[in-house]
Amino acid sequence: MNNQRLVILLLLIAYIFSPTLFTWIINPEGAWYRPYIIWVLVIIIAYVVQSRKKRPHDL
Repeated sequence: MNNQRLVILLLLIAYIFSPTLFTWIINPEGAWYRPYIIWVLVIIIAYVVQSRKKRPHDL
């Protein structure tokens, strides 16, 4: 149940900040690696969420 709340919260934050974030990413005067920063953050968040889940052998 906690994971669902976390996902809903992250989606809400992404929805609120998406216009500003999208403008920041596509700014032609910005660095070429800006879109990759977002993907690295998504991967790190997914890794942390998955690693915090209980594994069956950790009972």
